[in-house]
Amino acid sequence: MRHARVRAPRVASNALFESLRDELRTFPDEVLAPSDYEQAAQLCNECRRRGVAGSGVDFLICSVAVVRGWQMFTSDADFRAFSKIVPIQLRAF
Repeated sequence: MRHARVRAPRVASNALFESLRDELRTFPDEVLAPSDYEQAAQLCNECRRRGVAGSGVDFLICSVAVVRGWQMFTSDADFRAFSKIVPIQLRAF
């Protein structure tokens, strides 16, 4: 069974972190429903059945993207593995 490594994103400096935080705050928060969490659990179970593991947060991101028809912009290899099982739309940087 393949286990995904969980890596926390790193930002080189406090100033860069604050700049990114301020830019991202311009986006509205997405309201999540219980069904988003339920779908995330289903996606997680399906991936694990096929030998691909990931974090609950990763699968919640996948769930929200699938339900809302959003594309995901990521360089995270874990999401490439998920995309072979979960119908997420990936766009690389």
